[in-house]
Amino acid sequence: MPHVVVVGGGLTGLTVAFRLKQFAPSVSVTVLESCARPGGNIQTEEQDGFRVEHGPNGFLDRTPAVPQLVSALGLTDRLIAASEGSRKNRYVFVRDKLRKLPGGPFGLLTTTLLSFRGKLALLSEPWRKSKPPEGDESVHEFVTRRAGKEAADIFADALVTGIHGGDPALLSVAAAFPRLPVMEREAGSIVRGFMRAAKKRKQDAQDAERRGVSPPVPAGPMKMWSFRAGLQVLIDSLANHLGDVVKCGTSVRSLSATEGPTRWTVRGESGDVWNADAVVLACPANEQGAILAELNPKLAEEISAIPYNRIAVVALGYRREHCPGAGDGFGYIAPQNTRRDVLGVQWCSSIFPDRAPEGFVLWRALCGGVHRAEQVDWPDDQLAKAVHAEIKLAMGVTGEPVFRKIVRWNRAIPQYVIGHLERLARIDALASNHPGLFLTGNAYRGVAMSDCVEQGEAIAAKVATFVDGK
Repeated sequence: MPHVVVVGGGLTGLTVAFRLKQFAPSVSVTVLESCARPGGNIQTEEQDGFRVEHGPNGFLDRTPAVPQLVSALGLTDRLIAASEGSRKNRYVFVRDKLRKLPGGPFGLLTTTLLSFRGKLALLSEPWRKSKPPEGDESVHEFVTRRAGKEAADIFADALVTGIHGGDPALLSVAAAFPRLPVMEREAGSIVRGFMRAAKKRKQDAQDAERRGVSPPVPAGPMKMWSFRAGLQVLIDSLANHLGDVVKCGTSVRSLSATEGPTRWTVRGESGDVWNADAVVLACPANEQGAILAELNPKLAEEISAIPYNRIAVVALGYRREHCPGAGDGFGYIAPQNTRRDVLGVQWCSSIFPDRAPEGFVLWRALCGGVHRAEQVDWPDDQLAKAVHAEIKLAMGVTGEPVFRKIVRWNRAIPQYVIGHLERLARIDALASNHPGLFLTGNAYRGVAMSDCVEQGEAIAAKVATFVDGK
């Protein structure tokens, strides 16, 4: 029986293994995860009636990838949608005040976030003729060129802070937000591009309805989803379907090519050895680099050079009576350029039900990022005090928190800096010298849950074809 070893039991690695068993039932799969539990940074913890996500808070249905995986696992009836208010009511904290992000043309006209000149620059984007540069372009440069500097300083910064915890002046727009350059190229405008995408989303849903099948994604605006018991449900279901092929607490030291029917030898830190016809590395980039150091030093160096930020997740619970500003919404972002003590605050108990006991609210702050990495090393009391001060200033809380949970991620989110796509081309070229070696994970082509699932499924298909070809 052909054997495939998947190194890394996060969402991508688990998806690879799950789909590979469907695509190639005759293939034996082993998943090696260095941590004591699978799932990577997806973990839900319940304590004192509060339900805290250690990593992502939910997933968007921008693509059908995660909904289809949820359906394949038989979990669709356990999904819950984020509140309508969390889609409509999102804020940024600038000039010491919460200011609502505009939700449409009228909101842009009335927002206090932009000057008259800034509004004019943004509203004229559909008619702006602007040739992109020859080389890589940062997110900030792209948005400045298309919609003006004010829009870049506020909206682009908020977008990048909320998704990547990064700096829009450092991230490559083609790598971090690949749809935006495509929209500009194909539609001549970002606004027109989003309008086309919304129209296509609606048309696809209507076509599916006429055929009598479930639409790939629901018609209408994108929604965020989770499970009533949290995202841990997805990880637990994947792990349960895979069974004992998932081996946690198992670190991999090195990988070497061998002669004979099985092409690869995987060596663990504990001395265990696995022979495999193909190997998938789905662990973080630094771990992939360490594993490949002996096999291909240049490849290992390129992968190890992909930077990550550091994030501290600080979840605080308050009595609702002490929170006059606890409205129906998603939360707020403090743009990186403000250098505040929080990157943003998610109003978890407003987004999804049952995240806090009756009469309480649960808010989750993210601290650190590329410019405030030192915060991750702050003691718990200092972190909690700083977050409480920020929340008190922004939300007007009148009481002290009654609950706290702090989680630190020293390698939280990979940063697709300028030159990332060129680095990926070099990585792909070097990896092509090793047939049967497959590289994946959120360090490469997308950090969202949907990206991880899509990449995992694509790699599973390639591995199945490779093994079948052997």
